[in-house]
Amino acid sequence: MMKKFVLLLLSVLFKSFFSVSAQDTSSIVTRAIIVNGDTLPIIALNEVKIFGPVIFANKYEALRFSKLVYHVKKVYPYSKIVSVKVLEFNYIINQATSKKEKKRLMKQAEDELVAQFEDDIKNMNELQGEILIKLVDRETGSSSFEIIKEFRGGIVASMYQAFGRFFGYNLKTTYDPLGKDKDIEQIVVMIENGEL
Repeated sequence: MMKKFVLLLLSVLFKSFFSVSAQDTSSIVTRAIIVNGDTLPIIALNEVKIFGPVIFANKYEALRFSKLVYHVKKVYPYSKIVSVKVLEFNYIINQATSKKEKKRLMKQAEDELVAQFEDDIKNMNELQGEILIKLVDRETGSSSFEIIKEFRGGIVASMYQAFGRFFGYNLKTTYDPLGKDKDIEQIVVMIENGEL
């Protein structure tokens, strides 16, 4: 009797499992093309970047690349946070009903960012700061100077630029993934692909 019950229970479970896992795909809508009487779906795939193995001319180059990997891995998460915060700030700006309210909200958002990340940013070395400025441009499509100018105005952006130049930073620096920043791009892609 017990064996029959277990067998019945298993058969019910298998039937319910297969009925849940089987999906009706007849309602999926996609673009298609007809070739020789056959309908072939057209599906857009994400771009995949593939890099060959990294070959170094000497130990110095290998060490330099290894240090660059360390620095990029340290600052890359912050550039992702900045890109999210830029979207949030755009939303804040669009919700503001007056210029005064917009200014107040942006100052509040800036104070929150400083409170949250000030210690981490202060502990970055000069190279990490330069890489962060480049990665912010990569993630947002705008230089750090342009972002500050958009949210806080041209005078504040110019003040930050002058302050940054005093310490060796240029907030107007842009990202060049095919030129001088190709090693950084390769490292970022490796991070995004889970290889690092």
